[in-house]
Amino acid sequence: MCTTGDYPPFTELDEETGEYTGIDVDMARDLAEHLAVEIDWVQTTWDDLMDDYLAECDIAVGGISINTARSEQVFFSAPLMEDGKTPITRCENVDEYRTIEQINDPDVTSIMPSGGTNEIFAQEHYPDGDLVTHDNLTIFDQIVDGEADVMTTDRSEVLWIAHEYDELCAVNPDEPFDYFEKAYMLPRGDTVMKHYVDQWLTMALNDGTYEEITEPWFGDDVDL
Repeated sequence: MCTTGDYPPFTELDEETGEYTGIDVDMARDLAEHLAVEIDWVQTTWDDLMDDYLAECDIAVGGISINTARSEQVFFSAPLMEDGKTPITRCENVDEYRTIEQINDPDVTSIMPSGGTNEIFAQEHYPDGDLVTHDNLTIFDQIVDGEADVMTTDRSEVLWIAHEYDELCAVNPDEPFDYFEKAYMLPRGDTVMKHYVDQWLTMALNDGTYEEITEPWFGDDVDL
């Protein structure tokens, strides 16, 4: 099972204990229980996700977005949620970063982790902006501390971070800049595995399993 361990609330690695927590981590454990197997976790990075997955893993989880480039090499499970890119910034600056045009400015520092869809989005939409990369686990502290102005990331992460940081606010969370879905990566060509995982996921999304797992992270008042 590949995961980055740096993307709460979906996957987070405690460096001291070596334990993973997160929504997709708990979902993976539920799937493993249904399959009657043990999970062998493989930590990866967004830069190395695809290479590590193809070399070492059967499934990859942790807030992974479906896109056509990834779909050329893997199957995706049925989607868990709809999502889209939206900014997050210090609360006093929300009105300054409501549009792509406002963020695509040489005087605006956009921060993002290296690799993954956030960097791809920023490079495509903010070619005139000041783009910097940073460790994903402390990236939002950089905005709080004034080292960066804004980050454009998945709406689901924005809602989580706005819940965790009093200083940060979501910008237009109900009107994201684009649309995509999150799912789990599965072996390309393995239709038996895909059908099994999709059926398990359909049940988990409708029998309360997914809701029970997500509620401690988002509360019961956030509409994902």
